Amino acid sequence: MTRRAFLGLGSNLGDREAYLQHALDRLPDVTKVSSFWETAPVGGPEQGPFLNCVVQLSTDRTARQLLAVCREREAEAERIRVERWGPRTLDVDVLWIDGETVDEYDLVVPHPRMFERAFVLIPLRELAPDLIPSDFVDPPLDEVWPYDPS
Repeated sequence: MTRRAFLGLGSNLGDREAYLQHALDRLPDVTKVSSFWETAPVGGPEQGPFLNCVVQLSTDRTARQLLAVCREREAEAERIRVERWGPRTLDVDVLWIDGETVDEYDLVVPHPRMFERAFVLIPLRELAPDLIPSDFVDPPLDEVWPYDPS
């Protein structure tokens, strides 16, 4: 049975746009891609801004299978996990799968912090306004701003 699922992607090292685009090109079952948004880092050490987007899938994959796909894309980008919330070439998270919840040591769906993070909610709103909390307020433009590649 195919279901709607959402993945969040982010990068703040190297050619951020190229890392995101390569991952997008290699993700299965993509039906929609949000705009790219630049965001100030949340938590962790001092680091440069992230480039973020959200993708919608129509998939029959389980949350565990989607996590494996996410880890494969991160490995292709040579992501190294050194410091929690540290800089990274690519981060791909399973955000939401319609009708599925998971609470395991290495995978929680819906993503446990997705409703606290404007860098998820703003691009997600483009694709699935039905998932956005009614009390969500856009953050200041110094936290999340439209990407201008020029």
